[in-house]
Amino acid sequence: MSMIRELRAAVRPALRRDPRARYDSAGAVEAACSAVVDCAVYREGRRTREQLDPAQALRRVRAAEGGGRRDFVWIGLHEPTEEEFSGIAQEYGLHPLAVEDAVHAHQRPKLERYDESMFTVFKTIHYVEHAELTASSEVVETGEVMCFTGRDYIITVRHGGQGSLRALRHRLEDDPELLSKGPSAVLHAIADQTVDGYLAVVDAVQDDIDEVEIDVFSARGGGGTGRRGGDAGRIYQLKREVLEFKRAVTPLLRPMQQLSERPLRLIDPDIQKYFRDVADHLNRVNEQVLGFDDLLNSILQANLAQATVAQNEDMRKITAWAAIFAVPTMIAGIYGMNFEYMPELKWKYGYPAVLALIVGICYTIHRGFKRNDWL
Repeated sequence: MSMIRELRAAVRPALRRDPRARYDSAGAVEAACSAVVDCAVYREGRRTREQLDPAQALRRVRAAEGGGRRDFVWIGLHEPTEEEFSGIAQEYGLHPLAVEDAVHAHQRPKLERYDESMFTVFKTIHYVEHAELTASSEVVETGEVMCFTGRDYIITVRHGGQGSLRALRHRLEDDPELLSKGPSAVLHAIADQTVDGYLAVVDAVQDDIDEVEIDVFSARGGGGTGRRGGDAGRIYQLKREVLEFKRAVTPLLRPMQQLSERPLRLIDPDIQKYFRDVADHLNRVNEQVLGFDDLLNSILQANLAQATVAQNEDMRKITAWAAIFAVPTMIAGIYGMNFEYMPELKWKYGYPAVLALIVGICYTIHRGFKRNDWL
């Protein structure tokens, strides 16, 4: 690793002067300093054995055009810098605005069409496992996959630690008939994997919401004292995570609608039918996420209402006991005035009689509060 870092540092000045310097014949500079994870040429749906850099792969595909063959290049990159991506962008004629979005990331899901290419952004969602949901638990982790789709190439740019496309590439390579449809087949597979990831996260988030819901309502209905509002922090944290989920799902609805319904020059008609299934699954996820948001609002309101009721009950108990203790306080205060002529002051049984009077009045008040559920 240290040797690679040294080589990378050594070639960066050359790359700034000439981005094409990364495409040397041996490919050593490319392997050491670029963010290219994989680069392959697919001929009739089958991966060629040639080890080519992105520029060589594109030239090889375009040199072999004709005869009805559907060759294309698939380049995978992970978090490229502007310098690392500039050579590929120039070679493939990518639009500068789309290149800027791909490098800096943090984009909302979208579909942008240019003259010879199409730029698509997907938000990937990963569920973060946790032993116990707390007010600071991270529930979902987001990443991004961006796709540049052209007539004879697809370039995928991934940001974040999740959403690896390596397994997806292997699955597609096992199905040459599907991969022979060209770059649109890869774009569909990425969209399908992304939305399938949403479905898995939806089920996991549903379990967290069910757990919080049970805790909130069993605290009152189960006879226990509960935490009386202590669940509000967990509910609010879940709402934040569901909001992050919604930001990934909802903006993707329109791009999926365009890919599944509108005729697009870069999308094979046979593949477009498969986008309809992805769009249907995405609509289902979106409905569930919106339902989560509404349900969490209801749970939060119920939790706050329970906390208010508990506070009111506490105040009623405090008030009831204050009323009971007010009786001996009042009587003791009267007899503490030290007047010469007081009721039963010199009577032999005056003291026990006053105590009995106090106990009797306190007992009567206590029974009244108990009967009215104040105690």
